[in-house]
Amino acid sequence: MSGTSALPAPIQAAAAPKATWTLSPYALPLHTFRIAAQCALPLIIWFSAGRLVRWALLLLAATLSHGSWYQARLVVVLFLFTLVVMISLATTVGMLYVIRGALMETRARRNASEAQEGLFGALNRTALVFSGIYMTWGFVDQDLRDFLNIDLFRQPDGILVDVMAGRESTVMGGLISLDWKVSLVTAVVAYGVKTIFGRRHEAGQGRFSGIVATFGELAFVFYGLNAIGAAVGVRSAWIGDRAVVAGGEKLATDAQSAIPGWETFWSDIWPNVISGLALPLAWLTIGILVYGAYAEDTQTTIRGTPLEVAAARLQDTHSLTRRALSKLTAGWTERWIPLLNSLRLTARGGAPLFGLFALCYVGLHIGGDYLTRAGQYLVASDKPYFWFITDVPVFFVSEFVVTTLTMCLIAATFDLAATRDRLRRPRVTG
Repeated sequence: MSGTSALPAPIQAAAAPKATWTLSPYALPLHTFRIAAQCALPLIIWFSAGRLVRWALLLLAATLSHGSWYQARLVVVLFLFTLVVMISLATTVGMLYVIRGALMETRARRNASEAQEGLFGALNRTALVFSGIYMTWGFVDQDLRDFLNIDLFRQPDGILVDVMAGRESTVMGGLISLDWKVSLVTAVVAYGVKTIFGRRHEAGQGRFSGIVATFGELAFVFYGLNAIGAAVGVRSAWIGDRAVVAGGEKLATDAQSAIPGWETFWSDIWPNVISGLALPLAWLTIGILVYGAYAEDTQTTIRGTPLEVAAARLQDTHSLTRRALSKLTAGWTERWIPLLNSLRLTARGGAPLFGLFALCYVGLHIGGDYLTRAGQYLVASDKPYFWFITDVPVFFVSEFVVTTLTMCLIAATFDLAATRDRLRRPRVTG
């Protein structure tokens, strides 16, 4: 029996963090590796299962995107592609969830008799905001590229064969060839689903209402953008237009001739700001959501800021966060407000903590690129097309290492920030 087990819960919470060295922001890398070592097995299981299901769905979608009843097939293809994004959501939330037991903040909450939340509760709360971040920050682009690669590698000479036969090729066209009228009808159905279940989620009704609303939200975006793109003849870029960088391209082009140094800023500086600061903060936002520090009631997140006044005006209908993130075409609010709130919460742990988090995040992804190159070099062969076989395990191992350590880095950053903030707050006794 431990020495604190007989103490009242508030005193246990105060006495729990014995390892005060972990409260230093500079201990973040060590804390990350400690979490990774402690939770290696469940992380391997979640990542492997998520990648297996994701790959199976992409292969099924690519297979169904060719044949008779073509338009009906493409409806199913976009449906499956929406499931791919949902699998990414489930995998991310699952990996973050299974390591919460290794966090000091989680142990302190349990010592304070706080009820333990289930996986579906975290998934339901995170789903809608995840979809907004996933789409507006261009994370979905990797899903698109993987679908195109799988479809092409299924029949590498498919395009040439179709051209030689004098017919239009359907290779790599499964996500952009759906007729705009069919897309529009399906988008309307998806909009109805997201609206109905979105309201149920706001009212706290239904265990899976947030998840179903997110599926409807994503389906509405995919089918809707496909309909708009097909109608105006720009279907090939319907995914890329969702990225944040693409959203400012027109403004940047117009300003190039008027502002000295503007072109250098957008071509050399801004992409590094996105990769080095905004993307880490976006992933950290998701982690904060999973661990419950980003309340659905926006008042707890923006209290003390000018946004609190705006949220109060909308209190009778929707919270500010839900209104902003329920419209994936809204733009600025869905891209930046969650990140600003996340930065505000993280700042309580100190500026060095976030700076070191961003540095570690960038270092992990740069290291992942070198790991991939090293793996390709080690298994290189002079046999033709041998890389078709070797690239799959090389990329899998590289993605596993980077993704796993990134999830542990997010958890460690949240843990240090939340613990430091909790210890700073005055304790209520008696």
